[in-house]
Amino acid sequence: MKKIKVGIVGSAGYTGGELLRILIYHPQVDIVFANSASNAGNKISDVHNDLFGDTDLTFSSDFHSNIDVLFLCVGHGDAKRFLEANTLDKTVKIIDLSQDYRLRDHHEFQGQDFIYGLPELNREAIKSAQYIANPGCFATNIQLALLPLASKGLLPNQIHVQATTGSTGAGQKPNATSHFSWRNNNLSAYKAFEHQHLQEISESLDQLQDGFLSSGDESLLAKAAQKINFIPQRGDFTRGIFSSSYVECNLSEEEAYALYESYYATHAFTHVSKANIDLKQVINTNKSIIHIEKHGSHLLILNATDNLLKGASGQAVQNMNLMFGLDERTGLNLKSVGF
Repeated sequence: MKKIKVGIVGSAGYTGGELLRILIYHPQVDIVFANSASNAGNKISDVHNDLFGDTDLTFSSDFHSNIDVLFLCVGHGDAKRFLEANTLDKTVKIIDLSQDYRLRDHHEFQGQDFIYGLPELNREAIKSAQYIANPGCFATNIQLALLPLASKGLLPNQIHVQATTGSTGAGQKPNATSHFSWRNNNLSAYKAFEHQHLQEISESLDQLQDGFLSSGDESLLAKAAQKINFIPQRGDFTRGIFSSSYVECNLSEEEAYALYESYYATHAFTHVSKANIDLKQVINTNKSIIHIEKHGSHLLILNATDNLLKGASGQAVQNMNLMFGLDERTGLNLKSVGF
């Protein structure tokens, strides 16, 4: 098979670095350029020093359309500005890791829609898509915890979610809440009940459970917050997301496991564990591991994912594989850190 020619814009950040780490060893990929205007001419391993010895590629300031697929690993708002400012051949597929094209009202470019790139929800549509909006990290984790219930119309009016993310979720640029001396031995909540990922979560749940989003003039975020009580937290670790969701549910624990195992039976990276789970099981992998418990009338759903892989770059490669007719696991045989 002819190799897929890949271009990456925004390749100096965390998601760009993880994408390079995967694609350097992807058997069907040829990296044509890794764009970073601020690092042009520097070796990739000078910035991503974990890639020292793996590649001699250098960053480039160039951008051109002589590629098959373009990954946009840029900040929110920058993807749209980049595509508006640069001419891109319509044959080039795009996978955008920002939030610019995720929502239904903002997903059109060059006369075609961006498909929301959660394979466990839209795998068949992804296979034929030209443009993909890669999901957010919190959104991926929380949706995977709730999609099976939505598929049977079992989500109640109130969903409670607490999720803790590692410091890499804040991006590579240092800020007050990612500084080691503040983050170490610390825990904090932020954007309670109003995190932006609530919007894409609610649209996906509404896709499976008709009527999940109420009608009315409120903003999408306001509608989502009426039903999903989401408390995001900053954790004292580098990478990963661990979420705890609970809902009122009439299913027994055995029935819930049967539902989740059936829903994810054909999805290679999402697994349902009857043993309790922990974050180290998924770090450095593209996995989502879910555990379920029934407590009285409450169904508790725990989910662990790596925010930089299943929540970003790993899922982007999974989407690329589907778009080009490859096994979605290609190049993603990544091993967890264990102990």
